Amino acid sequence: MSKFPLPAPIIAALELVFFVGFALISKKLVDPIAWRYAGPITLITTLLLLTAYMRLRGERWAGMGLVPLPGLRAKLMLIPQTLLTFVAFAAAIATVMFAGEALGWTFMNEIPEGVEDRWSDIQGNLKLYLLWMGIAWVSAALGEEMFFRGFIITRLESVFTRVPFASIIAVVLAAAFFGYVHMYYQGMRGLITTGAVGLAFGLMFLFWKRNLWPVILVHGIVDSIGFTARFMDWDT
Repeated sequence: MSKFPLPAPIIAALELVFFVGFALISKKLVDPIAWRYAGPITLITTLLLLTAYMRLRGERWAGMGLVPLPGLRAKLMLIPQTLLTFVAFAAAIATVMFAGEALGWTFMNEIPEGVEDRWSDIQGNLKLYLLWMGIAWVSAALGEEMFFRGFIITRLESVFTRVPFASIIAVVLAAAFFGYVHMYYQGMRGLITTGAVGLAFGLMFLFWKRNLWPVILVHGIVDSIGFTARFMDWDT
């Protein structure tokens, strides 16, 4: 072992640069081959690589939010925690829509072309619907929360450990990045909306003492409702 190990904030910064960079670069490479699935494919690949790295360092995802839930009480507590997290999600969406209307942002009321290009053929297609439902829970709900909340927020907290309000800064930066990675197919509406959702989820992650499960459940339920609405062609 080196006599002069790197300080924890430096290690955290290097981890962020590497894994965030890997996710972004690999997505650019996969985009021309499988645009619709590039995000899920590269996110899962990044998480697998990150998990292997963490194991080498003796770390577990439990330290980044996938906390164990021993006993019936801990599991039942997920019900009110999930409900309150959903309230935070709804408040974020309502705030964004109200602000967009007040500021005259007409694009907030329009469905981006990228969304239609990606998911328009789900309607009435059971196989595609089930595929995207699986992606919604594995890649979006579990994967995105592990990466954007569990990994990025905890690492940013370490980077800014000596800075006042380090946790809030970490949540804001993670939310901004979360919005940015959705911009490529959702445009400015996606940047603002998913950024606000990321902020709400990040704050709830802190509020529940870095427990990802309530956030994962809300994320998965919301996406499931969205895909079901498209499959059933509900007038939303």
